[in-house]
Amino acid sequence: MPRFGSFEFDAERRQLSRDGCDVHLTPKAFDLLGVLLESAPRVVPKAELHGRLWPKSFVSDATLVGLVKELRRALDDRDRSAPLIRTVPRVGYAFSKATSAAASADTVRGWILVGERRVALQNGENSIGRDPLSTVWLDVASVSRRHARIVCAGTHVVLEDLGSKNGTTVSGETLRVARELRHGDRIAFGRIETLFCSPASDLPTVTEAEGRRKSSPRTPPL
Repeated sequence: MPRFGSFEFDAERRQLSRDGCDVHLTPKAFDLLGVLLESAPRVVPKAELHGRLWPKSFVSDATLVGLVKELRRALDDRDRSAPLIRTVPRVGYAFSKATSAAASADTVRGWILVGERRVALQNGENSIGRDPLSTVWLDVASVSRRHARIVCAGTHVVLEDLGSKNGTTVSGETLRVARELRHGDRIAFGRIETLFCSPASDLPTVTEAEGRRKSSPRTPPL
């Protein structure tokens, strides 16, 4: 049963819940979420979505866009730097690899926290950048298309800048050579601040402040 953040998706019961409370979705929006979760982190082309959601009828792209908007409202998907549902212009949509069922506990080698989103790092190379196909997709101007990468091999998690224009820093120090990450390291890609957490750690909680939700800046327990 796929879980992401505080949400739980049950395809058999056709139920989406958040912290144990039901979240209402129209039938087609529920089906769309199911397809995106099943395919994550692959980008699902619009033509494929049309074929799976409306196999015997023709609907306009505007209908699909409306379903995506419905999902984003229901999932409170407002963090543009690390969205749950990614739009790949003129191609299709993808559900964040970070929160998909594909990121199982057995394969996760760590997490990158971006605001209220967490991105799972798995064995091998994990790319960071403005490229929509990046593992950690940061769609902001200060981040290069291929900004950096994190390579996970066994218990080692190594960060390397890829000659980005605005640089990468770890705990305030400019990254000039590849560096092994440790739990609690604060990483800035351009102007985007993130946090690295090891698999065994407790993730930071989300706090309420000034009437709106935001991620706590505290470092999780070491």
